[in-house]
Amino acid sequence: MTLAAAERLDNVALLETADPSSMLRQVASSAAQVREAARSAAETSLDGLAADGRPRAIVVTGMGGSGIAGEVLAAVAGPGCPVQVTTVHDYRLPGWVGAADLVIAVSCSGATEETLSAAGEAVRRGCRLLGVGSQGSPLAGLAEQASAPFIGVKPSGMPRSMLWGLSVPLVVAASRLGVLDMPEDAYEAAAAELERVAHLCRPDSEAFVNPAKTLALDLSGTLPMIWGTSPLTGVAAARFACQLYENGKYPAIAGVLPEANHNQVVTFDGPFAAGPAGPQTLDLDPAGPAGAPPVPLRLILLRDTQEHPQVARRREESARIAADRGIEVTELAASGDLPLERLASLVTLIDYASVYLAIANGIDPAPIAAIQELKARIA
Repeated sequence: MTLAAAERLDNVALLETADPSSMLRQVASSAAQVREAARSAAETSLDGLAADGRPRAIVVTGMGGSGIAGEVLAAVAGPGCPVQVTTVHDYRLPGWVGAADLVIAVSCSGATEETLSAAGEAVRRGCRLLGVGSQGSPLAGLAEQASAPFIGVKPSGMPRSMLWGLSVPLVVAASRLGVLDMPEDAYEAAAAELERVAHLCRPDSEAFVNPAKTLALDLSGTLPMIWGTSPLTGVAAARFACQLYENGKYPAIAGVLPEANHNQVVTFDGPFAAGPAGPQTLDLDPAGPAGAPPVPLRLILLRDTQEHPQVARRREESARIAADRGIEVTELAASGDLPLERLASLVTLIDYASVYLAIANGIDPAPIAAIQELKARIA
């Protein structure tokens, strides 16, 4: 990353000009989203969902920035959850989903065609249904026709900036249905952590003390391989990659340990990772020196406080193996005890970093032109 790019991130006036859609302000709204979503969900009657007891499974259907809410719910519920929690990113539900299951349809706009299709199928199959999205939307109308509860969400930005506004209602609903045990102070703890990290990453904090700006500068010009060390930080890794795609228009690879040690780790011996102890590689760039990677890998490890002991060993040795091959390694550690709090400690940092990376590279983080073009072509 050039000095000019670093200086660009420390010029507050330039940051505002380079971020015309206020993506940085949208990221900063995360704590408010948690509080508002928890309150809105608590005020929504879920008596109809609870009448038949605990569901056999919870199936969350959603796409993009809305769909990750299902992964958040599954990670927060953890491996001890008494029911299966799964996410569907498609037009159709799996064949096994039926009347014994709860389908939660999540769409920030309330008009996502895949989500509406799956929600309509849930109604036809006699599933219990919960809708989460914008009031007055097609999804809200579908829920009303099915006499299903609907938790309204007030968008404070683009769907990818609404992670907490869309995820917290699912956690509240699951807790009220007895699927998970969520302490009353969990939501405020997460909101406080989001505020703490947002203060560190704020636009007027200079790069040398701003962890998000530092991370953005480190990532630029590399191919990030992002590994979580638990199911919870695995969700954060997937979130990081998606935010890099949409905000930074930047490629990334997400994985989670231990699975990544059975496949992705082999890229350490490939053409993007040539280093002092690495293999001799082909010169993929005719203008560059033989063996030099065209774009170097960078390993990002998202550490959880609840790592399996053997995963902790895998993380440590993976970092050593990467360093032996000349691959730069960044470790980001979650903080806090409660799952939502630990997730919050990472997500705000990586959300800010993805926006800063776009701006450092001279890119407006807001537009998603390719997505809009695809929608227009298939309309």
